[in-house]
Amino acid sequence: MNGCKVIMVFPDSGIGARIYPPRLSEFLNAYFIEKGTKVMAGEKISAIERIGEKFTVTTGGGKSLSADAVVAGIGIEPETGLAKSLGLKVDNGIVVDATLRAAAPDIFAAGDVANFDSEALGMRRRVEHEDNANTMGAMAGRNMAGASEKYEYLPYFYSDLFDLGYEAVGEFGVGMDIVEDWKEPFRQGVVYYLKGGRVRGVLLWNTWGRIETARALIASKETFSTGALTGRIHD
Repeated sequence: MNGCKVIMVFPDSGIGARIYPPRLSEFLNAYFIEKGTKVMAGEKISAIERIGEKFTVTTGGGKSLSADAVVAGIGIEPETGLAKSLGLKVDNGIVVDATLRAAAPDIFAAGDVANFDSEALGMRRRVEHEDNANTMGAMAGRNMAGASEKYEYLPYFYSDLFDLGYEAVGEFGVGMDIVEDWKEPFRQGVVYYLKGGRVRGVLLWNTWGRIETARALIASKETFSTGALTGRIHD
């Protein structure tokens, strides 16, 4: 969009292939190409070397790419060294209770580093997204100041993909049962992620103002047939 030539290199078969339904992932490959991005799916990066003002990127398949800048999206590992040295419980982050207190009376943890219990999903999780960090951090601050609130919030995340955008809440993965409910295929709709008939995650694709509806659906813990979800959430 800023007039730069962009190459996307990733090991999966399609953009977002580990989360999005296969057809949506395939659509995104074509969509990004249509927008002027060169898409190199199924390729891993084996080396990045800076030579003068340029970078040389080498792929596992032996391709060599020259670039002015490289953006690497590789995820994070939570920094738990200090917590370990203090004897706090650490398991994929700093383990906290419902009030965000760690395994010591005067220590709290929040945001990307905190492993918390999600009541709505019935599981412990660590979430690396802005909404979780903002909401959890504010609550931890209040509890440090004397409150005793419980973190029962189900955070959401979002992104914009050129003219498309989404908001998503809950648990996601292509290994789950996926129900697609499109108003317009891959342009507007809702994708549900289920386990044992229970809605665990909702992807609101170009469907706005429905986060609270999606949260309530997940928290209800009801079981649904595929047909019962069609048209349930509308823009």
